[in-house]
Amino acid sequence: MNFDSELKKGNLIVSECINCKKITWPPSEFCNQCLKRTSWRKCSNQGKIIEFSKQNDTCFGIIEFEKSFRIMGTIVEGVPDINKTVEVLDCGISDNDYYLKMKVVE
Repeated sequence: MNFDSELKKGNLIVSECINCKKITWPPSEFCNQCLKRTSWRKCSNQGKIIEFSKQNDTCFGIIEFEKSFRIMGTIVEGVPDINKTVEVLDCGISDNDYYLKMKVVE
């Protein structure tokens, strides 16, 4: 299992340290805190909007997942606002670019 192969299948995964339980981001085989090995696991499909902006008809947001790491993605449903929760609708790789599509749930 690795990040790119799982993302191509539509699965958002994270690497978590086997020793100290810290999520390493960007994903890595080794913890950036204690340098021990990591293991892969499915990431929560919900996150919190930290920042957002709109260009034309497209909303983008920086989303914090598991109170640990932040990813930029597209908010395709709902009205975004700071601290609102979003849910991942789709993620993957298209034309060698990562994408993350979310909807506002609260």
